[in-house]
Amino acid sequence: MILRRVLRNARARRVACWFIHWYIRFVYATTSWTVEGTEWPHRLRAQGKPFILAFWHGRLLMIPMAWQRLAPMHMLISAHPDGQIIADAVTYFGVDSVAGSTSRGGSAALRSMLKRLKAGDCVGITPDGPRGPAMTASTGIVNIARHARVPILPITYATSRRRVLATWDRFHLPWPFGRGVYIWAEPIEIAQELDEAGIESARGHVETSLAKRPDNAAARLLAARIARAAGDFDNALSHLDRAIAIAPQTRHSHVAGSSASAAKGTLK
Repeated sequence: MILRRVLRNARARRVACWFIHWYIRFVYATTSWTVEGTEWPHRLRAQGKPFILAFWHGRLLMIPMAWQRLAPMHMLISAHPDGQIIADAVTYFGVDSVAGSTSRGGSAALRSMLKRLKAGDCVGITPDGPRGPAMTASTGIVNIARHARVPILPITYATSRRRVLATWDRFHLPWPFGRGVYIWAEPIEIAQELDEAGIESARGHVETSLAKRPDNAAARLLAARIARAAGDFDNALSHLDRAIAIAPQTRHSHVAGSSASAAKGTLK
């Protein structure tokens, strides 16, 4: 009820966006962060290549701080009124928003994303948004990547202090004064010419890559908490990698959906 009133009142919505943006900054400033895989986005941008930033809807809140204005960014956000609050909040971080989704009925938004990618900008997409199922990727992100001929770059984060909300996406609400980790994964290259089986294979590849990242990030935070008393954070992380290898990663870029045909496919 309160949320609905906020959504209907323009002034209340502006105040909510202002509060959200300052909360993000406060959590980021008071959290001790570790960042892994940052070479991937920097390497792509140094080569002048645009890409699609992919992250689960439930891990959206702190993504703008990982981006740090690396390049012009356009984030695909639901046209639903509650999506407008997020859209307005991310503008404080220099992130433009495009209303829509990668689900059926979002073809206009997808064309807008293609236009921005072809102009050399980057876009951010939650493959499971805006209504789920949680952590289930749609084919929309695959179709954007293959038509724009750009890679998909997965990212996630975890924090030692947080609350997981009882929402459809199990939204990760970080609290201040903890430890955090951002994990960038290797770029996923999508073949341009794909049949339906190839598109589904690529979609599954994106989903699998993203699904592993939250577990990996959480495991690293667990190791950090264990090591806190010993004061050996770096050694704890490397020991955790050797001991449990929660999310094994290859060291090269992946080419997803190698099964190809002459069919162009349509945006979904």
